[in-house]
Amino acid sequence: PRVLEAVRASASAGATASRLLGGNHPDVLELEEALASFKRAEAALVFSSGYAAAIGTIPALVGKGDYVVLDKLCHASLVDGARLSGAVIRVFPHNDLARCGELLARCADRGGKLLLLTEAVFSMDGDLAPLDRLAALAREHGAWFMVDEAHATGVLGARGGGGAELFGVEDAVDVSLGTLSKALGSAGGFIAGSAALRDLLVNRARSFLFSTGLPPAACRAARAALRILEEDPSPRRRLMDLLARMSARLGRELATPIVPLLVGDERRCQEMAETLLARGGWTPAVRYPTVPRGKARLRISLSAAHTDADLDWLEREVFFRSPRNFDAGRILA
Repeated sequence: PRVLEAVRASASAGATASRLLGGNHPDVLELEEALASFKRAEAALVFSSGYAAAIGTIPALVGKGDYVVLDKLCHASLVDGARLSGAVIRVFPHNDLARCGELLARCADRGGKLLLLTEAVFSMDGDLAPLDRLAALAREHGAWFMVDEAHATGVLGARGGGGAELFGVEDAVDVSLGTLSKALGSAGGFIAGSAALRDLLVNRARSFLFSTGLPPAACRAARAALRILEEDPSPRRRLMDLLARMSARLGRELATPIVPLLVGDERRCQEMAETLLARGGWTPAVRYPTVPRGKARLRISLSAAHTDADLDWLEREVFFRSPRNFDAGRILA
């Protein structure tokens, strides 16, 4: 209700132009200040989406003659941003720290700027990146460290600050990428970091320069949601409690509220999703090109809005009704 009230109070539905032409609405400046404070950063810059934030930021930081090292399972927005930059791209196997270190060392020896990219929570697998060890590798090899916190902000850490807070490396992350459309329930994306980084992006991030600013109504909604997140930890605690109970029911510890169930065949995965929807639950099928062929999966995403009855439904309809199809051993997280 507080978020909806904030939207209704907004007098502006759209921003009408890019911020460089139309100026900065007070609502977007207030949101950026709040985001910077929440992320323990000097400054923040809001984009029209998380995708726009990624494809604008990475090419602003690196280019031809530079290097980007990234995890194989990084989100498409990070991959696309790296490709657009023109930098040399090197990919390491998922969470393979030894290979990551080797690639960083080789790239550092060749000169040029060096950027290390990872997600905090991998959106299709639900597992965590070892941010503390990756931060140490970035520091060792003189690389900028950029972390996509889209599925971690508002969920992980004592304050909900995200994966960097959980691992105690907030000061070691040079570029924090976030979205306003997940835990904050609005629209848009943002980058948090140093004041110098913000100034650079305002002048060099093409997805910021040549895009209409975020609507003030969306800014107000995100600001209201952020205020709730800061003032009331009970929804986050509720979510962690649900996650713990689901872990207990499955007999294995789940790292995050994203729980993927590997099916494999794409058609069968879609049929399962449709069957479960008919039984009263939304468990979306994730297929190629979002995941590789033969790796189709159902993705369960817990939220604080779920109830004990919802967990009972999962246990009854998903895990027990078709044990061959929904074996707990096929959970990827």
